[in-house]
Amino acid sequence: MKKFAKRFIKIGIIVSIIAILFVVGYFSLIFFLSPVSFDANKIKNSNLSISIYDIEKRPLEHTFINGDYVKLEQIPKQTVECFLSIEDKNFYNHKGINYKRIISATAKNLASFSFKEGASTISQQLIKNTHLTNEKSIKRKINEIKLTKKLEKEFSKDQILEYYLNIIYFGDNCYGIQNASEHYFSKPVSKLTLDESAILAGIIKSPNRYHPVKQYNNCMSRRDLVLSEMLKDNKISNTEYKSAKNIKTLIEINSDSLEMNSYAKATIKEAESILKMPEKQIAIGNYRIFTNMDKDKQKALENSIDKSLKEDCAMISLNANNGKIEAYVEKSNLPLTNVVRPPASAIKPILVYAPAINENIISPSTVILDEKITINGYEPQNIGDKEYGYVNVKKALSNSLNIPAVKILSYIGVNKAKSYLERQKIDFDEKDNNLALALGGMTYGIGLKNLTNCYQTFANYGVYNEAKFIDYILDSKGRVIYKNNENSKTIYRSDTAFLMTDMLHSCSKTGTAKRLSDLDFYVASKTGTSSNAKKNLDAYNISYTSEDVVGCWIGNLDNTPINIVGGGTPTAFVKKYMQQIYANKKPNDFKIPSSIVEEEIDTLARDNEHIIYRANNFLPERYREKAYFSRFNPPKENYSSKLTVDAVNIEGKVLNGVANISFNANLYCLYDIYRITDDKEELIANISNKYGPVTYTISQSPNKLYKYYIKTKLIDYKTKNELQSGNSNYIELYYSA
Repeated sequence: MKKFAKRFIKIGIIVSIIAILFVVGYFSLIFFLSPVSFDANKIKNSNLSISIYDIEKRPLEHTFINGDYVKLEQIPKQTVECFLSIEDKNFYNHKGINYKRIISATAKNLASFSFKEGASTISQQLIKNTHLTNEKSIKRKINEIKLTKKLEKEFSKDQILEYYLNIIYFGDNCYGIQNASEHYFSKPVSKLTLDESAILAGIIKSPNRYHPVKQYNNCMSRRDLVLSEMLKDNKISNTEYKSAKNIKTLIEINSDSLEMNSYAKATIKEAESILKMPEKQIAIGNYRIFTNMDKDKQKALENSIDKSLKEDCAMISLNANNGKIEAYVEKSNLPLTNVVRPPASAIKPILVYAPAINENIISPSTVILDEKITINGYEPQNIGDKEYGYVNVKKALSNSLNIPAVKILSYIGVNKAKSYLERQKIDFDEKDNNLALALGGMTYGIGLKNLTNCYQTFANYGVYNEAKFIDYILDSKGRVIYKNNENSKTIYRSDTAFLMTDMLHSCSKTGTAKRLSDLDFYVASKTGTSSNAKKNLDAYNISYTSEDVVGCWIGNLDNTPINIVGGGTPTAFVKKYMQQIYANKKPNDFKIPSSIVEEEIDTLARDNEHIIYRANNFLPERYREKAYFSRFNPPKENYSSKLTVDAVNIEGKVLNGVANISFNANLYCLYDIYRITDDKEELIANISNKYGPVTYTISQSPNKLYKYYIKTKLIDYKTKNELQSGNSNYIELYYSA
């Protein structure tokens, strides 16, 4: 047994030695044979820029991604110490690699089966930020170590620290400490206080998690950790530590510190997603990005936002035919490109009405009863808590009534409705499965780009193209490495899209977007206003013509209330933009698809029976109304169009000297009432356009017998032929004085 144990141990030792030798050999091969090379120019380059071009291949201005370069001596000593204490305590003592930290981090990573612990020194971070991708792999880590050793031979410690502080990423498109100081605190780095310095040193570990505005509490906890590390390192006194920790740091974000325009910033974010690399690597790699920007539209969009607006605002303009983003602008201290907000009533056309029309559940003429309802405990309310009775779908959408929208969503089904938006890149949380979705009640919301993109589907006759800033990208050798091929897909039938456009045109003429009513070209529009506790939080307008789709959002990222509604300022901004881009040439009207039919409907049946019938030949002109329908969902045939004219049955009585003659009327018939007295017959009344029980009254002399009867007629208003029934029954009425 002992011999077996000894033999087992020996075998284990031999296997372990072989494994260690294999791993060491493998790593050595990577280390010595890796083609990665050190480039000192990538370190020295203090003004990283990205080449971005508009649709005419003209370069965009202000596309550098880091701020002014600052010398190490311009940075307060305490600021520098913040970074050293939290990022690399032994920076001035090691030769680029902290092997103790690597061993500790490796042990933790092996225990957790992950690469969470980085153990990178400042020198390694500088290499990673200038030479390598963010890939987490052993090979990349070995390359990082190899290049770091070369870095340490090429530059002094102070130079490395200086370059590092000028290129490290602080979030919000901020590279370099000067850029970050100007952005977050509206001051140069030389004016940073201890607590502000600790905040900046804390951010770089995870700019999203420790964002000073979006994640304020996390940021303050991280700041306090930096301060405590400085105290341990004897870089600050206990008094300084307590004083800085007790400060409620004021964040004064300065959006002017980011000199790239909104379109360029959004383009870079899209490029990061496409190329799977951070913007710094895109700059270092000399990639050239060709966008869909139309400079004239970009200028017009920028001019459309009132500069005195205090709230956050974003506007976007898409090509109606292909979804290409031709203009984009933000007015905010924080990036808005990927921000999602509750879409409010702007979701109604895309989630409720269009799917219901496409499923042949409703037409624009369909009548809905707007009344208080409760569905599974949910009680929607209209704005002002008012109900409007029977309204057609077109009017319900134009006036943005809530109750009809919820009812229609219940007819479609939430999952079916969501499927239409999911095919258009709209994401829903698993909790977004109730009827409140009809009013924009989402857990998170929709970004302005994706929301506007869904309306582009209407403008493009039901065909969706994903909205893109970028047309194509070239690498440093001029090779095309990405091309937007517009991957179109049909979401709705063309007749559905046209009917939605027609309905939304009414919204721009008489509905919530009627601020656009005096535009001298055809425009469709929808507004939206989200609120909480009767305080407005978000305001939208999405409008489109046959050429352009424009979206505007106004709100505050911190959810402070706004005194703005969708039909107000956002609609005014969109109107100003359209007036500029169509000053010299108006857009064409939308073409009517062959699958659209125009029918005359029976307004009497609509208003009395709340059913949409095709007008029959006997309906007077004044009760006919033209409306568009899909040929897949035309109005119902009213079988009364094949009426045989039957005599009515009448009843009568005299009350207080007044004869009361009663009968049941048909909407389409004319009724002539005759009276016979002393063998003399006379026509005493014509009754038309009545439905249901009718009573006709006429004075009657006492002590005299009167006979009454009715002739029923139908008139074919196309042929002018008259159909006439036989006489009704006769009634005799008499009363004595």
